[in-house]
Amino acid sequence: MSKRILILTGDAAEVLEVYYPYFRVLEEGYEAIIASPTKKVLRTVVHDFIEGWETYTEKPGHLLPSHIAFADVDPSQYDGLIIPGGRAPEYIRSNEHVPRIIRHFLETDKPVGAICHAAQVFSALKDNHYFEGRTMTAYTACRLDIEQLGAKYAADTLHVDGNLVSGHAWPDLPGFMREFMKLLAN
Repeated sequence: MSKRILILTGDAAEVLEVYYPYFRVLEEGYEAIIASPTKKVLRTVVHDFIEGWETYTEKPGHLLPSHIAFADVDPSQYDGLIIPGGRAPEYIRSNEHVPRIIRHFLETDKPVGAICHAAQVFSALKDNHYFEGRTMTAYTACRLDIEQLGAKYAADTLHVDGNLVSGHAWPDLPGFMREFMKLLAN
């Protein structure tokens, strides 16, 4: 039976951070399921870095159909979880089903990949014991989010801590997915 990977996202996900993992999972012969607050066609965004700007810019990206609504996700049916960044994490974390989904992957020690702003989604868990004593990275603007979880922020653009693979931003996707796929193969 093929492995199934859940991609937890929503509107305004960074286009590369959702499409790259999606196609990489499919390339491996696994099933990739995109979950969003409601089953719909999502609108992604393109984040880019421009010299002289202290933050990134944002433009509309590609349309992306989701396969399933968060309410219909049975996390026990999946072998790994990927959370793309962009602006989607800031609002999907308030969805009532997100804590149940994330908690399953953390409690069962299944691979979890979180890139860029994805660390914001972890604040949906009221009990941060999952992150105490752990180290992870994210886009620099999310350093405080990681520290509020009780984790140590790694300045590296890629970090693996047990079942948790974290990346800084879309330029880190090759290493991020390589490490996630290694965990999935075990």
